[in-house]
Amino acid sequence: MSRITTRLRRKDMMAVSSGRTVRSFCRICTSLCGILVDVDGDVVTRVRGDREHPLSRGYTCPKGRALPQMHHHPARIERPQLRVDGVLRDVTWDECLDDLAARLRRIIDRDGPESVGIFFGTGVGMDATGTRKAEALHAALGTPARFSPLTIDGTAKPLISDLVGGFVGLSGRPDYDRADFVVFIGTNPVISHGHAIAVPNPTGTVRDIARRGQVWVIDPRRTETARLATGHLAPKPGTDHALLAYLVRELLIDGADPDVPVQDADRLRRAVAPFTLERTAALSDVRADALSAFRDAVRRAGRIAIETGTGVTMTADRANVTQWLAWVVMILTGSMNRPGGLWFHPGFAYQLEAFELPISPPEGSFGPGPRSRPETRSFMNEWPCAALPDEIEAGHIRAVLNLGGSLLTSFPDTAALERALRKLDVLATTDIIANATVAMSTHVLPTKDQLERSDVTIWDALSSRVSAQHTPAVVPPIGDRRSMWWFLAELGRRLGYDIGDPDLPDDTVLADVAAHGRCSFSELVQTGWFDAGHDLPASWVERHLERLGGWRLAPPLLVESLAALPEPGQLVLTPRRQMKRLNAQLDFLGELATVLIHPDDAEAAGVADGAPVTVRSARGRITATAKIDPTIRRGAVSMPHGHVNANVNGLTDRNDVDVVTGMVRYSGVPVSLEAGA
Repeated sequence: MSRITTRLRRKDMMAVSSGRTVRSFCRICTSLCGILVDVDGDVVTRVRGDREHPLSRGYTCPKGRALPQMHHHPARIERPQLRVDGVLRDVTWDECLDDLAARLRRIIDRDGPESVGIFFGTGVGMDATGTRKAEALHAALGTPARFSPLTIDGTAKPLISDLVGGFVGLSGRPDYDRADFVVFIGTNPVISHGHAIAVPNPTGTVRDIARRGQVWVIDPRRTETARLATGHLAPKPGTDHALLAYLVRELLIDGADPDVPVQDADRLRRAVAPFTLERTAALSDVRADALSAFRDAVRRAGRIAIETGTGVTMTADRANVTQWLAWVVMILTGSMNRPGGLWFHPGFAYQLEAFELPISPPEGSFGPGPRSRPETRSFMNEWPCAALPDEIEAGHIRAVLNLGGSLLTSFPDTAALERALRKLDVLATTDIIANATVAMSTHVLPTKDQLERSDVTIWDALSSRVSAQHTPAVVPPIGDRRSMWWFLAELGRRLGYDIGDPDLPDDTVLADVAAHGRCSFSELVQTGWFDAGHDLPASWVERHLERLGGWRLAPPLLVESLAALPEPGQLVLTPRRQMKRLNAQLDFLGELATVLIHPDDAEAAGVADGAPVTVRSARGRITATAKIDPTIRRGAVSMPHGHVNANVNGLTDRNDVDVVTGMVRYSGVPVSLEAGA
């Protein structure tokens, strides 16, 4: 395996006029772009792209360049807060932690550890030491009530790894460096930078692939990525699975790659048999000649890479089937674990090639779910976010540790969640900027933002390389902000759990976190970037497949789901990302919650461009500004998530869940439109 070390650190801190520039990397999303941060005293004046960064090569987006505004935000939280007589008041860390620990201890002693829920939000997920200590505290508490964004937009991908690949940790991503044929389904990486799996410098990446081969986009809207693509199909929302089932049917007629070990080919053939060209064209509302052209392009291409996004993964039961069939297409074309297809991340820290992978049962790896929702199960040791209000209302959860999440703009069924959160004995929130969830909290813990802490990358499963980065702290913390890991270690100590010594310096704890990677911490600090490289085909994947007996082409659970899918609604809600927002973050950049509507649908509802429009579902209603857009197909209404004043979660129903994973339907929700507020 090749080892590539890039010496970024040699100019780690450079003089710039009266200030200085610090080389760092952005942790707004998993792309982790290299940035140069200009500082004058303790004031962060500018963030720009680092042209020497081996992945992003100078690329940044408005979100990363907004780090100075985020750091100096007027609503930033500088000191711990404790709710006293119904009002949040600034207190010392000792006062806040002593009160929080005492309340938690009473709850645990009275009702058991399962009475404490923990939400692992993005704020802790993008913090290396914070994540490790949060995992340690969760293990020490022993509570099964763990929640994360996994059951908001991400269950389909690990589910298919588990059911088809026999191991939930098979984290695949397109081989963008060598791929000549890439299909993006329900994802717009030019804006979102990929779903879970990062796409650094997405515009350059898509252009490069289109220049040497083909890029196809399957999306109900002609997105920014579709404008750079060589082909675009706009099926009716909720029918992506039909296009892939048709493609699988045709590939099976041709015959699968004989060198690829597979199981259950006959069961798969029977499952996709109904998806003829005529039926698929009628179901998806895509012309038959366009479907045939896509099929022929795939046949000619040989190896292909398919990546899905929230347009797929937030559709609950349809998400599982679509992700499954995407994998099957790549399996049948011999594209798995091969150059130009899909490769699997072995982990910079975990190093999956070093041990024999467990093999999951054919029915999947699930555990018991929450008592209040017996129809749901746990997946990857997490409960579905949809169950949190019910667990609170049933009295099973009395305290929630919200680690860097905006619950009210993330969780489904906002009205039910808000009612439930108000009944908690404890809602402790770590955050850097005040928001609606912070305002409801009993304890507010101000943690360092990304410019105030040293850090390394640890999200192995989401990285686009087998690599790691290091950054020093750019500026001192504002006010009395503390490290996330320190808060968790102090809380653990007060609860009687030894999860780390809070008296240690930050860099000592960071060194311990990074100690088991593919390079030493000192080497990472010295160079700033380390890339271990990866081989294709990867022998560890081949060994696992041999023990598995080949890819499971037709897990019964998925075959049954495909046969049971109902017809999609006539007018449905679909999600989209925005260039100047990341979910609930960066509202100060002014990106509006516009509703994209096709001209025909707008005319039918009497809705005018730029005017207020009310979007109704069976669960609720929200009002936002209409944007009449001919690039979105009829039957699709597109709204972004994360806006407080037009909260899409108010349209969702916590009881409308995927029975397999417990994920709520966030996309494909039937809606109606009305002019005005």
